[in-house]
Amino acid sequence: MKHFSSLILCVLLSAPAIAQQQLRETLFADADAALAAATAADARRLAPRTFERGAIAYTNAENDLERGRSVDRITARLAEATSQFAEATEIAGIARVTLGSLIAAHSDASAASAATFAAELWSEADDLFDDAARRLEAGTLETARERAAEAEIVYRNAELAAIKAQHLSRAQAMLVQAEQARVPRYAPRGFAEAQRLLAQAEQALDADRYALDTPRDLAQQADYTTRHAIYLASQIEAVDNGEATFEDLILGYEAALADVAAAAGLSGEFDAGPDPIASDLVAHIEASKTREAQLTAETEENRIQIAGLRDEIRDLDERLGGVSEERLELIQQVEADAAVRGQFARVESLFADGDALVYREGDDILLRLVALQFQVGESTIAPDFAGLIGKVRNAANVFPRSLIIVEGHTDSRGSDTANLALSRSRAEAVGQFLTDELNIESFRVRAMGFGETRPIANNETEQGRARNRRIDVRIVPPSN
Repeated sequence: MKHFSSLILCVLLSAPAIAQQQLRETLFADADAALAAATAADARRLAPRTFERGAIAYTNAENDLERGRSVDRITARLAEATSQFAEATEIAGIARVTLGSLIAAHSDASAASAATFAAELWSEADDLFDDAARRLEAGTLETARERAAEAEIVYRNAELAAIKAQHLSRAQAMLVQAEQARVPRYAPRGFAEAQRLLAQAEQALDADRYALDTPRDLAQQADYTTRHAIYLASQIEAVDNGEATFEDLILGYEAALADVAAAAGLSGEFDAGPDPIASDLVAHIEASKTREAQLTAETEENRIQIAGLRDEIRDLDERLGGVSEERLELIQQVEADAAVRGQFARVESLFADGDALVYREGDDILLRLVALQFQVGESTIAPDFAGLIGKVRNAANVFPRSLIIVEGHTDSRGSDTANLALSRSRAEAVGQFLTDELNIESFRVRAMGFGETRPIANNETEQGRARNRRIDVRIVPPSN
């Protein structure tokens, strides 16, 4: 009988591959199902010895099949594998109840990437987990519980260490860098504040490792405070080494604040210290926000007005049942408003940051060519600015048949007559470039000089005077 079974097996093994696969599926069906159930129950971890015995029997059956051994031998090994896998599944179920808190600790530590950020603790906990599972499997329940309790503690420590590593490591590294840069000597207050913030972040994680918002914010503050302290220490150390003076530091800060004030059109005088300028800047910013809110409200009102015009058109259609002169006027008004908005957006897109400021003044488009500069007292356009003026030509052509008014302006230095002549000369140079080099029809271009009569910034500061020395190009669309 055994010889007959082996003969059948040999015949089947010499059959095509499909037949061999079908034979394997038939013989291994029960063992495969038991293996799948054991794997799903995590029996490899929770019942390691029993699962291993099943795996050995399963592998031996696969080897016997490949070597053409008897069906009885193969089925016997598979029966052993099926039995061991089933037992492992049952033991794993018991372990899930007995070791429930340990399994939860392992899962939490895994979710915190403890294997990566706390590798030593993770490995120690894994070894204890394996020992607890083997002892439970062997029936030594009390010892298994002791090992499980130890493993749970280590997993929790690994979890916390991993969370701290991910959320505090940057700030910790910055503090180490600060110590190496001798920050505790030159900027002790900032260094101590950064240490305090980092300690608070760590305490917050110790109190609740899952409430990450507060420790994350504290760690970010610690990181910034450390970087600020490193900068301050470098400045103070430069003074200490004789590379700079405190006067140099103060004048540098004043110059930076003066640049901000000039950009806001304010004077930058420090005879009373920085506080008056700071107060003026705060007031300017608040006023700007108010104007912005007003513009937003006006925009919304315009949107509502346009929507109302559309509704009025529909009402006219319903009442008149066809085209009327009033309806056509409303349609034209709506379409014209939409067209101007679209054209303005196209003009804005032509200029990169730093090239020009683009404004709407009624129906006009104003291009303030902030990048265009002239030599002192000169009106010759350098070749570097040909591309910028080319963008002006493209902007003007967004509005066919538009009038192009080039306006020249100067600061208040020098005589009124000289400034007026210089501003006119520079405006004419830009206008001539547009007509001669860029082929804009000459009848579309006008050049005007205003000298110092239309300042946009404070002429008492260098920054303000630089803003006043400018070329504005006004594009005036045709009236119809």
